[in-house]
Amino acid sequence: MQRRIAALLGADPANPAEVEAVAPLIVITTTGDRVQDRRLLEIGGKGLFTKEIEEAMLEGRIDCAIHSMKDMPALLPEGLCIAAVPEREDPRDAFLSRGPERLEDLPQGARLGTASLRRQAQCLHRRPDLDVQMLRGNVDTRLAKLAAGEADAILLAYAGLRRLGLDGEVKSLIDPVESPPAPGQGALAVETREADRDKPWVAGLVCETTTLCVAAERGALTALEGSCKTPVGAHAWLSGGTLNLVVEALSPGGTARFRHVGASELSQLSDPMASARDLGASLGAAVKADGGDAIVL
Repeated sequence: MQRRIAALLGADPANPAEVEAVAPLIVITTTGDRVQDRRLLEIGGKGLFTKEIEEAMLEGRIDCAIHSMKDMPALLPEGLCIAAVPEREDPRDAFLSRGPERLEDLPQGARLGTASLRRQAQCLHRRPDLDVQMLRGNVDTRLAKLAAGEADAILLAYAGLRRLGLDGEVKSLIDPVESPPAPGQGALAVETREADRDKPWVAGLVCETTTLCVAAERGALTALEGSCKTPVGAHAWLSGGTLNLVVEALSPGGTARFRHVGASELSQLSDPMASARDLGASLGAAVKADGGDAIVL
């Protein structure tokens, strides 16, 4: 990830010294990284992947932070902002197993490993017979647990597997319209202090298409007051000048699903970013009105 950001800033990613000079890396281990035996909702939510990093930024020890956008809470600490969103990787969920090619092919009562409440709810909506097991840890840990037989199948973000060169492990990919991924999945968030938002180096990290799509998805997340206690999926894509968005929320057990789909003709608007956020907010509000308390754990 350091090499990718450095390359966007003009460094040669094959030259380690140049990469380190342009984007020196400071590794910060967060509470979310350290605690691996419980779901995030049990220990404080998505903010546990960002808390220590954001403290370092507010104290001036680092200038920016690179996060997985799907791990970013809907609301950020005062004084911080998402200043740039680089071009997104493939946002789909990946299905991995010790045999079957698709979720539908798993035998009755198969064990599915995931730490995501959204993935749990979406899979139980499609396959209520599955035995969903809590599975946390980094990608290598989860793959090892799958190989050891602790689960019959697992779901992971395809983007993360691609970045690690592990996409060959994937059996199939989940349709992002039928089962929308987490808002912002596959995208990176460059978080900075508000005062640094307009610095020249930030502009080189921005992908306008990804920024629009993520703005719509996170607009829905904010409207739904999304957290680790709310199974929310959102997927936006551009087709010509049209921004399309599907938003859904489910009951944690997957028995109920609430969906809304919409589109906005951005080519006719003077402020496409505001329109993207508004589209997400309106669809998110509609899903929330339909789902009510049923979509909160």
